[in-house]
Amino acid sequence: MLNQRSRFATVPALANSFAACITDRKKPGTIGLTEKTTKPLLEVLGGRRLEIPPIWMMRQAGRYLPEYRQTRTKAGGFLDLCFTPELAAEVTLQPIRRFGFDAAIIFSDILVIPHALGCEVRFEAGEGPRLDPLDTAAKITALAAHADFRKLEPVYEALGRVRRELADHVALIGFCGAPWTIATYMVAGQGTTDQAPARMLAYRDPEALSHIVDVLVENSIEHLLGQLRAGADCVQIFDTWAGVLPPREFLRWSIAPTARIVEGVRAKIPDAKIIGFPRGAGALLPAYVGATKVDAVSIDWAAEPGLIRERVQSRVAVQGNLDPLALIAGGDALDRAIDDVLSNYAQGRLIFNLGHGILPETPIAHVEQMVRRVRDFRG
Repeated sequence: MLNQRSRFATVPALANSFAACITDRKKPGTIGLTEKTTKPLLEVLGGRRLEIPPIWMMRQAGRYLPEYRQTRTKAGGFLDLCFTPELAAEVTLQPIRRFGFDAAIIFSDILVIPHALGCEVRFEAGEGPRLDPLDTAAKITALAAHADFRKLEPVYEALGRVRRELADHVALIGFCGAPWTIATYMVAGQGTTDQAPARMLAYRDPEALSHIVDVLVENSIEHLLGQLRAGADCVQIFDTWAGVLPPREFLRWSIAPTARIVEGVRAKIPDAKIIGFPRGAGALLPAYVGATKVDAVSIDWAAEPGLIRERVQSRVAVQGNLDPLALIAGGDALDRAIDDVLSNYAQGRLIFNLGHGILPETPIAHVEQMVRRVRDFRG
């Protein structure tokens, strides 16, 4: 066990505090669908409900696009693509050119922070990310406290390039992974089906996991600030593996670190707009929203509409939540799934999105079908 006192409060104290909580950079641009001068996504984040909800997709720059595949081949490796500003900017802009989305999300990866902390991160074809696992007390103790942000300058340069190219109405989104989700990869050295290695560490040596999470919180704050200063209009915190945690552990490892990140970012940029995505949070979403103070929460396709409308959307904007498989199915099934999302959530503040990232085998025509149907909607 590490000889370091965790900065997290006890779980009962967290539960009590959570129960009590129930920069627009307008620059000239060229890439976009219309001549609108406001950013619909930022309007929704700022408290306004729009008749036609803004739309973008998680992983919208990706392998389903032939132009992305060509650029990826040109770059070589995945991290080479992330860290070559002109190429990262190009793939960020590709879905905006093709579909006219209301937001671009910078092409990067949640594991750039471990990379900047000195961890070796590599992406192997067909196998996903690989890291040297933090599987001993010595490795965890040796983890650098401060990232070398010079390694992330290409991300900020890419943001600046994209910002200069976007039309005034298209928002630019930066992002980071939530500390819990990043820690699951760092502890196991890779993704697993249930992220059991990090969960086991949380039970057996919570102080060790707290050390990793504390490091990630502080460096995530700086990375999000860097992206906002470089041109991002808002940021999203991806907690992809939040749903594997039981309620008590969810409070400690998902909610508390995210709340600290939001607080840290707003200490420097008070009006920063922040979207949270605790995938699989389910009935814990109201607690997440109340404690983290995010401006919007992204929900997956399994979320219960009544709960979301009454206890989440009544307080913040909702983003989501089309099943990516419905987007692959297309046809009438896709239309029905889109209509369900709009029927469930468009009477409140909604950002139309998927419940997770778009899948590589998704037909482009189905994305076009989705955009048309959402844009034809009048709520």
